[in-house]
Amino acid sequence: MISIIIPVFNEEANLAWHHGKITEYLATVPYQFEILYVNDGSRDKSLAVLKIIAAQDSHTRYISFSRNFGKEAATTAGLRACRGDAAIIIDADGQHPIELIQEFIERWQAGGQVIIGVRRGNAKAGFIKRFGSRLFYKTLDTLGGGKPVAGATDFRLLDRRVIDEFNRLSERNRMTRGLIDWLGFRREYVPFLALKRHGGKASYSVRKLFRLAMHGLVAQSTRPLQLTGVLGIAVMVISALLSVSLVVEKYAFGDVLHLAITGSAILALFVSFLVGIVLVCQWLLALYIESIYVEAQNRPLYVVDEDSMIKEVRLLQPIERVPSE
Repeated sequence: MISIIIPVFNEEANLAWHHGKITEYLATVPYQFEILYVNDGSRDKSLAVLKIIAAQDSHTRYISFSRNFGKEAATTAGLRACRGDAAIIIDADGQHPIELIQEFIERWQAGGQVIIGVRRGNAKAGFIKRFGSRLFYKTLDTLGGGKPVAGATDFRLLDRRVIDEFNRLSERNRMTRGLIDWLGFRREYVPFLALKRHGGKASYSVRKLFRLAMHGLVAQSTRPLQLTGVLGIAVMVISALLSVSLVVEKYAFGDVLHLAITGSAILALFVSFLVGIVLVCQWLLALYIESIYVEAQNRPLYVVDEDSMIKEVRLLQPIERVPSE
């Protein structure tokens, strides 16, 4: 069995169309499938549409959160609830080509344990998102958080062995693709061109993407903490050399360069620079402290409000009757 996991947040305009397209394609593939939707606290009528889909399609299940917990939590819930020998994570907006499912499965059967869709282009993506994505992967590579592949997406197939190991992870501030990469296993990469979104608007704003990227960097590497020490040493050395050079140029050589820099100006310059460095270091430390705070709370990663599978089990249970006297 292959599980299809689809996180959902305000995808009312896409669900019926996407479900029809994916079931039509799966009917041509000789495998058993289950489709598992995870409603991440949608504010539109997504849940109502999912209930109709689940009632009409016996291969479809849904889980609905009590509020919006984020795509990472929704993906985690899907991986915990899926029953397949492998799971494929795919978005509901139609940007991930459904036709690649066959290639994913073929590579999995050939021995791959993690088959990753790598986005090679997206004509509708803005400059900020394209530039930010490249900057994120370059920064993560520089900081030593593994060897990420630029353009790697959550559109991927996971073997049951990988799913079981992923479900043992307990982080709450998480980036799913980073955790899967950390697990290792045999990986295959499938390039694809992202399609145009079928309907609605993307739920991930630049602010959310930036927040996810920052938490991903903190979760994947501790080198930013080490970087603060390197910056401190560099600032001390540079400040000392510049101070000595300016003092010698002004007082020993009589300001031959005609810089006319006063002592208070030199002091103000370096104090401002050092204050900026201190603020950057405090910001980095604050990210780690926030991560520790969230982990220490030990709250559940998400709260399920409805689960169609639990409903089905309850309906099948016999009703206990109290014998009459």
